Amino acid sequence: MTVTVIVGSQWGDEGKGKITDLLARDMDMVVRYQGGNNAGHTVVIKDKTFKLHLIPSGIFYPNVVCVIGNGVVLDLAGLLGEIKSLRDAGYSLNNLKVSSQAHVIFHYHRDLDAAQEQQHEAGRIGTTNRGIGPCYVDKFNRRGIRVGDLRRSDIFRQKLDWNIKEKSFLLNNFYKLNVNYDIDEIEKEYLGYFDLLKGFVVEESSALVNEVISKNQRILMEGAQGTMLDVDHGTYPYVTSSNPIAGGACIGAGFGPQEIDEVIGVVKAYVTRVGGGPFPTEIIGGQGDDLRERGGEYGTTTGRPRRCGWFDGVVMRHASRINGLTQLAITKLDVLDSFETIKVCAAYERNGSTVKDFPTDISRLEECKPVYEELPGWRQDITKLTDYKQLPTNAKKYLDKLAELSEAKVSLISVGAERGQIIKL
Repeated sequence: MTVTVIVGSQWGDEGKGKITDLLARDMDMVVRYQGGNNAGHTVVIKDKTFKLHLIPSGIFYPNVVCVIGNGVVLDLAGLLGEIKSLRDAGYSLNNLKVSSQAHVIFHYHRDLDAAQEQQHEAGRIGTTNRGIGPCYVDKFNRRGIRVGDLRRSDIFRQKLDWNIKEKSFLLNNFYKLNVNYDIDEIEKEYLGYFDLLKGFVVEESSALVNEVISKNQRILMEGAQGTMLDVDHGTYPYVTSSNPIAGGACIGAGFGPQEIDEVIGVVKAYVTRVGGGPFPTEIIGGQGDDLRERGGEYGTTTGRPRRCGWFDGVVMRHASRINGLTQLAITKLDVLDSFETIKVCAAYERNGSTVKDFPTDISRLEECKPVYEELPGWRQDITKLTDYKQLPTNAKKYLDKLAELSEAKVSLISVGAERGQIIKL
């Protein structure tokens, strides 16, 4: 096995950080391949909880090289804050590498994000206002500033000057704000960030990745967000600004698709979503509130309460096909311990017809109603179980149903928040 890709199979927040942390100890390298600090992975180690937004979850293993790939957009202050917090906790971070090709988020990106989100006419997406989308826009508009540009102050100054002029005009004249960016202050601030960060920066991160592949060593590709937030294959426009799916790993880390051996879909035993957008199996009140409290369903990055719903098999079939899932890692199964019956969406119904393929047009999706199957709950605490054979019969039946709907086999089951509370099949 050379390359394994971990993807979120729903709307993000599936618990990828914990699964990455588990698998990373057997890897030679972990690569974060897209997104920014709009994502958050939570890893619980004994009595300590770590919330990572940019640094790959494998950072807790000093023998594992952790790479922030070219497909990531970086808030440099946020990254340096994570570095400091991990060093304060006793981690050296000698194993962290940052791609010089990763794009940098600036103040004007965050201001644009907030201004666009406040325009009711355009429709609110529910972004984190971290500047992720505008930074990706600059990248694809070929106006972005990359980490490597900070090595050359003359190049950096030239690019920064052009971007400040353009963004100031847009913010002041179209969004009717009153911004006045001081280029000298911003230049000094970001060169200061780079001075602290330059020891981690590598010129050719893709060469580093491919060198490990050529040696037949093991690499874990770690995505942020989830399949249904993919800018191409999710519930557009209520999506993120990058490609969290397995194919995005090739672009965001720089290697060929033929190198991928396994694609592990991380799947919550129910479904959650943060922000706006359609959510067919959402539970309003009652059991939805219960799921939120029992599962601690509040955003790692923003603290926003997550919308909760029953497992959606239509979403999972879509995710399985788009990503080419070979395995499933089921998380938060223990959150369902107290339920007498559990609903599972096997299909949608739209205008009297059964829908089994996920509609890519949200106007059609909004007309769909979930068709549920009810399964008996197990009404038993499973948090201390360590073997699949110990699971209650009804819990096994529930897992079988998820695997059937997902068209992939279950290989890992999380039964608690702590890193050791995982059952391997």
